[in-house]
Amino acid sequence: MEQNEVEQTITELQKTADDAVIYKAIGSLLVKGEKPKITEELAERKELLNTRTTVLARQEERIRSQVKETQTKLQEDLNPVSPSSQ
Repeated sequence: MEQNEVEQTITELQKTADDAVIYKAIGSLLVKGEKPKITEELAERKELLNTRTTVLARQEERIRSQVKETQTKLQEDLNPVSPSSQ
């Protein structure tokens, strides 16, 4: 969600003139800023969010794999021993 907001903001900034007055929200304040600096901050924020998304996806995949392995082990342990193997 935040990633989409950052991308939309960057898109809108690209449409504005270089000398346009731009404000950014800091807490409950709006602070006047320069377009290049704000654009750079947003690009860094976007990169950070992309990195976080990638890390979380890898963690999710690793956890899914661990759960699957644990589930398989548990099912093997809970299955009754067949009479022919006794």
